[in-house]
Amino acid sequence: YEFLKDSSGAFSVIRSMSEIAGNTAILIGAEYLSSVNGGKGEMLGGVSGIPPTEVVIIGAGTVGEYACKTALGLGATVKVFDNSIAHLRRLQNNLGRQIFTSVIQPNILEKALVQADLAIGALRAEDGRSPTVVSEEMVSKMKGNSVIVDVSIDQGGVFETSEVTNHTKPIFRKHDVIHYCVPNITSRVSRTASYALSNIFTPMLLNISKSGGVQNYIWERNPIRHGIYIYKGIMVNKAISNRFSLPHKDLDLLIGAHF
Repeated sequence: YEFLKDSSGAFSVIRSMSEIAGNTAILIGAEYLSSVNGGKGEMLGGVSGIPPTEVVIIGAGTVGEYACKTALGLGATVKVFDNSIAHLRRLQNNLGRQIFTSVIQPNILEKALVQADLAIGALRAEDGRSPTVVSEEMVSKMKGNSVIVDVSIDQGGVFETSEVTNHTKPIFRKHDVIHYCVPNITSRVSRTASYALSNIFTPMLLNISKSGGVQNYIWERNPIRHGIYIYKGIMVNKAISNRFSLPHKDLDLLIGAHF
């Protein structure tokens, strides 16, 4: 969805939804750490005289950044992993404080997960499936009643044990670890998400009108083409076509043929 970042610096769908997803992921973790939902009966964060909750966030993009901000705001201890040094450096700069960060090395990640009360999966793939960086063996070593929230489940999931769930039955247990793997977790806060989308799409729709239609708008704004999956009934997204064994065509060629 980065296609909605144009030269005017307009906010993109991915950033707005990622901010909401990052905040929501921590709140979900807090919910399932409580005894009300069969968790260990802990408050996410901490109070004086009690060690703070330990949170591991895998992914230092926008989701990871906002999950980190929310967890730190609640008083938790946070460790962030990502294979991009640039992402980790940007997160540190945006936080304005030093926290534990590391590239994804299996032994270091496993040690952090063993101590974690809550683990957030927030790695995104440029195309296709998100990388699975947490093995089932790692999950099996996590503390009983600890919580996994796999925000990346819509791209396959960061944890090997992740399976798609839904809002009716949002969690399951594996190796005595609570897994929350509902795709599009922003739908839990649908009102906020709807307002955020409206703030983005309303100017976009007005610009489409000014351009004389969707086809002209796509022609004038090359970045928007990255967010188009089907054009006039033709599949143009390579990752989706490969996943479902469907033929696809190059969107630039299709658009060029009409002008």
